[in-house]
Amino acid sequence: MAILDKHKILETNATLLLIFSFLVVTVGGIVQIAPLFWLENTIEEVEGMRPYTPLEMAGRNIYIREGCYVCHSQMIRPMRDEVERYGHYSLAAESMYDHPFQWGSKRTGPDLARVGGRYSGEWHVDHLRDPQSVVPESVMPKYGFLLNKEIDGRYIQDVLKTNSMVGVPYSDEMLENAQADFIAQADPDSDYDGLLERYGEDSVTVRNFDGQPEITEMDAMIAYLQMLGTLVDFSTFTPDASR
Repeated sequence: MAILDKHKILETNATLLLIFSFLVVTVGGIVQIAPLFWLENTIEEVEGMRPYTPLEMAGRNIYIREGCYVCHSQMIRPMRDEVERYGHYSLAAESMYDHPFQWGSKRTGPDLARVGGRYSGEWHVDHLRDPQSVVPESVMPKYGFLLNKEIDGRYIQDVLKTNSMVGVPYSDEMLENAQADFIAQADPDSDYDGLLERYGEDSVTVRNFDGQPEITEMDAMIAYLQMLGTLVDFSTFTPDASR
């Protein structure tokens, strides 16, 4: 009863309640923030991570422009039901080059953090053109117009330069060859050796993503979707226990 009586004093005295609330928040904040000053990096370095290729970056910008993040998150929580449904839980390193990140907080559709490689390019074309043709219960709008919007990557170098200014490690060579790499990734008959050398032979998919001779926004969107969750080899990944 003595403890309850003392607690009653706080509940009935606005000034005391304000002071003690402030103290609790201050202590909690210090406990959470102070350790960060002794860490060189709050994001664990993970093998396989790389910046987006120019075509993937263009697709990501289209994804953001169309508001896809409103219905699809890109963060798998470390809970059993999430991991069993979507795959390995998301790592902070997977979003280290995202400005802004696409974690999201709502799922009208499934999480897309591991969608890369799960479906063929043809499936993505059909799904984006007419979602209900492959998922009858889907409420997703149609994005067939992406097939009709040609893009040439003339401004993609500027986009990469802007991202490099906020810490994305694009090399001078990547920036100089941005438009050429943009075109090469969507043309399997092109000279794309330089693209693979710059971004990684095992992590870049080169193909005509939408099946049309010209490069369209559909190509860029699918290039982006097809790389999500594919950069980290989770069969060999071991979390850093010291963090």
